This record gives sequence, C-alpha cells and structure tokens, in this order.
Amino acid sequence: MSDTPYGGILAGDEESIRRAYERWQALPIDQEMMDHGDEEYDPGETTLAKPVSITGPGTFLGDAESTLTFEPITQSGWWLDRADLPESLPIHVSVHNVWTVVRNIVLHCGSVHNYVRMVEHFIALKLGLGLDNCIIRMDSGDPPLFDRSSMDLVEAVEGAGIVSYDRPAKYVTVKEPVTVGGARGDFLTFLPSENGSRDLVVDCGIDFASAIGKQRIKFLMSKESFRHGARARTNTTFGMMLYCKTIGKVFADVRHLGYTNKNILIAGPKNYINEPYLLHEGKSLEAAWHRATLDLLAAVALIDRGRFAGTVISYKAGHALDVKMVSELYQHELLRGVGRFF
Repeated sequence: MSDTPYGGILAGDEESIRRAYERWQALPIDQEMMDHGDEEYDPGETTLAKPVSITGPGTFLGDAESTLTFEPITQSGWWLDRADLPESLPIHVSVHNVWTVVRNIVLHCGSVHNYVRMVEHFIALKLGLGLDNCIIRMDSGDPPLFDRSSMDLVEAVEGAGIVSYDRPAKYVTVKEPVTVGGARGDFLTFLPSENGSRDLVVDCGIDFASAIGKQRIKFLMSKESFRHGARARTNTTFGMMLYCKTIGKVFADVRHLGYTNKNILIAGPKNYINEPYLLHEGKSLEAAWHRATLDLLAAVALIDRGRFAGTVISYKAGHALDVKMVSELYQHELLRGVGRFF
C-alpha cells in the first residue's frame, strides 16, 4: 500500500497527481452536507412498488418526446430495455457494458443499434435513492432532458414507492486507497469504508475557466443530499451553445441536441448567461452539484456488485476518468464486501 494520502496509483503520472492533490486540498469547501437526514436507506435490497412512466423532450431527438418507464423486478441490478428493438436483450447497467464516454456515458449490448446515450442523468438514482433493482423500458436510445435536470425522475420514482425484498442489500468498498489521474491536472481517489461503515462520502472540487470558477462541495450521500443535487443542470459555455445553434447544425451529433437556456447552465467568461441555481451564501454551486451527484454517482452506479461505501474524492474529473477508475477496480480485483454479504 502506498504511504501517500491518495494511495496506489492505478493510472496517470504520480507527480501530476501529487500537484493536483495539493490544489484540491487548497480549495476551500463552499458547502458541506454531512447529515443522514430524516430518511435512512433501506437495509434490504430494493425495487419499485409499482411501474411509473415519465415523458419529456428527447436529448438528441430535437422536438420529439422520449419516455422512460421504471418497472419493478426480482432480478438484481438495473436493466435498460429498448422497446423499439424487441429482438435485443436488455442492457445491464454495468461497467462491462460501457461503449463510449465521449461527452456522455453510453451503454450498449449486442447489436450496434442497442445502445442508450447520456445514461448518467438517470442511473445516478440507483445510488442516490437506494434503488437496487429495476428495469427501464425505453422507446429509443435517447433519454428525455428536463428543465429541472433529474428532479422530475426523482419525484416520479419516489411517487411510485420503493420497497425491499426479504434479503439484505450488498455493500462493497475498495480494498485500499487508490487513485487515477488524467492529463488535465485531474484525479479521482477512492478510499475504503472504515470500521464496516456503509456510508458514502463525496468530496468534489471543480475549476473552470469561466464564470463557474472554483467550487468544492462535500456531502454524505443521503436521499436529502441527492435530492438537492438532482436539480443541478449540466453546464456548457456560451461559445459551445452558440456553436450548437449555428455551425453545429451541420454535424449529426449536435444537429438535434435539445439544449435550451432552461435545461442547461450556460457560463460566459465572467458571468452566467442564464439564471444559475443552487445558490449557497450568494454563490451558485450548481456545476459542482451536477458533477458530484449526477455525473460521478452515475459512474459509481456502474459497479454492479452492490452499493458502494467509502469516500470518493474528485478534482476536475469527468466521465472518462470516472469510468476509467471503475474499470481499474475490476481489472485489479480491488473491490471487497462490507459486512457479511458480498
């Protein structure tokens, strides 16, 4: 085991990681939420009490609408079923089925047509709400995009109700502290659960060369903290928004992108172009909350062996580094059970 605070390095340059770690440590914490709140996660493995559907404008379908139907199952894990591809098997939400992480996480199984894009905004509910098992029926590979980010999905799932089976939930953690580093002064560190704790703590720092700037939040994963972060929209620059609305229409990957000034946060060099959300002491922390509760937790949800416990530290990281970390954990067999169950 490494004697550094960030543990063994699974990928990346050690000197670059050391410098990035120091920059992360120097960031003041803008907001902390370290209480469990009034709702504990169910100790039993869970599913939905009944099916629930939610419809919204497709992320990549222009003006077309897309529907997700969450249904209960007895089978373990999360599964994505393309109803428009009846001969294709459901896609297991697992790091084994990641197809690409360019701009968003895309999951895939079998046929090249059987994929789902931008899964991060809804599979994060797996950990955030403590919903272990469900199948999501979809009418396309394009999930809906909402003005309130993932909050519409949270309310729909909670409205349907979450129930537990007569079997305990499984928890996993890392065997030792481990880190992956990227090429942009970014890193991701996973620390083991201590003394059998089943808590998940997230410490997330970001640094953008825009109005977003430097932000850092630290929270204990709970239904309360997840609901708070689920309202945070993805962010883009004013230049990218302008590109999507003009020259970008020439290219297929952005031609029908359903971004508006309501469903994303648009950051100019010094000011926000639209109204930012999640203000804390006069500072918008929307970008940090989106990064931590939706993007990062979605990658952790790709661990298909149980709920993750321990501490996750993220600094300037993104989808590629998130998925790299989870892949490395599997390749090096660095996951272990917490408690009696694995």
